[in-house]
Amino acid sequence: MTTCQYDANYGNFQTSLYEEIRREAFGEDIGQNSWLTAAEQDKFINWLSLAAGKTLLDVACGAGGPALRISALTGCTVAGVDVHQQAISAARSLARYRGLEGNADFREVGADKQLPFPEAGFDAITCIDAINHLPERPRVVADWARLLKPGGRLLFTDPTVVTGPLTNVEIKVRSSSGFYLFVPCGYDERIIAECGLRLVACEDRTPNMAEIAERRKNARESRSSALRRMEGDAGYESQQEFLSVAAKLAADGRLSRVVYVAEKA
Repeated sequence: MTTCQYDANYGNFQTSLYEEIRREAFGEDIGQNSWLTAAEQDKFINWLSLAAGKTLLDVACGAGGPALRISALTGCTVAGVDVHQQAISAARSLARYRGLEGNADFREVGADKQLPFPEAGFDAITCIDAINHLPERPRVVADWARLLKPGGRLLFTDPTVVTGPLTNVEIKVRSSSGFYLFVPCGYDERIIAECGLRLVACEDRTPNMAEIAERRKNARESRSSALRRMEGDAGYESQQEFLSVAAKLAADGRLSRVVYVAEKA
């Protein structure tokens, strides 16, 4: 693509380029912007026992792709909350495009606040690779417990569980995009119990994070010229450094990603 073509079709080219990168990194593009793959989500769905007539809340839902995929596969009704207005607008548009508007309710809400839903309104709640961005975790998980029906399940992934030595430079790079909460082993299990939930499953998903971070870095590197024009040199280098550090810390087993599944009595 020449520079003139790039400039004339900037918006479409930008979108398609990032879609290409996601496909190369994840194998299947389901609109994710984390460490989640479609195969991993299929595994998570099995833990949640979702079906038509059941309700799912996806916290920090982004542009809605993963939540809408769950709705399409299981027939469940989904609600999603995210602090970014553009993400919610995109999620609503995607729901209409896929004919799932009647099964989806996306709202612009900060996930660190008490969520505007009635008590015991959901059969399942998910939060994928975002709980580390939310302060006051005991209060957040307690609110999720409030929203679950008896027998309902909470599933969240925590990608910043400290399982080895970290330098100050590594922590700075790994938390460069905003607020991050790094927690020790056992912290999430303790919060789950304190909030009255029973831990059903706990699984190390660190190798998945290491692989996806490396793939994303390599996919971006092969398109570096176009990305530098869109992101600027500093923005491009910053994201590459983040992915490189994320991949190394995960591969070394020093910063882990764990999925937790808990049930309300």
